[in-house]
Amino acid sequence: MTQKLKQDIHIGNNIRKLRKQTHLTQEQVTAHLQLQGIEISRSSYSQIECGTYNIRISELVALAELFQVDYNAFFENLKFPE
Repeated sequence: MTQKLKQDIHIGNNIRKLRKQTHLTQEQVTAHLQLQGIEISRSSYSQIECGTYNIRISELVALAELFQVDYNAFFENLKFPE
């Protein structure tokens, strides 16, 4: 018997929106994160935006700095799964 897991809330769409507002590519974002000492590939970053990769706190902190936003920007307009 297989159990289907409920999808959790993800912030990927908000991260994508913030990246596009700053006119950065995924490659530029990952390069910035790597300069901050965060080991992440463009593929993993893409998965964050798609909601298939659980973002780490260190990544979230670095993204807030890069996008020059407070943490609330990552959580705006989230819909809770039923």
